[in-house]
Amino acid sequence: MEDQYLEIAIKASFKAAKEVMSIYDSGEFDVEMKSDNSPLTIADKTAHTIIKEELEKTGIPILSEEGQHLPYKERKHWDKLWIVDPIDGTKEFIKKSGEFTINIALIEQQKPILGVIYAPALAVLYWGGQSGSYKLTEVQGFKEFEYKLDSREKLPLTHTNETFTIAASKSHLTNTTKDFIDQKRSVYRDVEIISKGSSLKICMVAEGVVDCYPRFGTTMEWDTAAGHAVCVNADAEITDLNQIPLLYNKKDLRNADFLCKSKIIIE
Repeated sequence: MEDQYLEIAIKASFKAAKEVMSIYDSGEFDVEMKSDNSPLTIADKTAHTIIKEELEKTGIPILSEEGQHLPYKERKHWDKLWIVDPIDGTKEFIKKSGEFTINIALIEQQKPILGVIYAPALAVLYWGGQSGSYKLTEVQGFKEFEYKLDSREKLPLTHTNETFTIAASKSHLTNTTKDFIDQKRSVYRDVEIISKGSSLKICMVAEGVVDCYPRFGTTMEWDTAAGHAVCVNADAEITDLNQIPLLYNKKDLRNADFLCKSKIIIE
């Protein structure tokens, strides 16, 4: 592969996914509640440990949702870092909808330069880097990934749907989001809403399957970093409401309200 870091990230995602799916298929896991009232399972912790061990081999510092977050006075000196969400969509994992992902991003000078998103229950892999963004289906391990690499699809895909399509969260549909949807309905004749869990919503924008994904409410850098990398290499973008691209490794790790949208739609 072109980028050694991309290969490391993909291998880490598959290695973590193997253990995560073992827990998922067993259905035997307790659910804890974190201080922010979000759920946590042994699968989150296991994936974090595996990914951390793999990424540490690069010597690049790691910022993981389930790791210890160093103070900004130390992090601000990191020109390059990994940002990891071991399981994005833990609620979907618990509900066994399959719509959860393993997210790994490489950040340089606060911008995402590489991203891997793997949905192990769906056997779908997305990745983005300097050579473009891609999707590969029916893949469950690195050897299979290498074997099927020629069948990868370059993003965005070509779609002929004339309906304006919006991705919405299954767990976080706020009144502000509903107002945004109503505003689009006043502009476009046909508006379709697709509900999806985890960072798969961002991936759908990168694919071109949906036109935009608005998110009004609290998200963290690890929720968007990997998807952001996939988007920027697939004619899509993630910006705040002032159309400024999201930045990473900030003092405050929370994202601003944002809009993820395809650059090829006509507003």
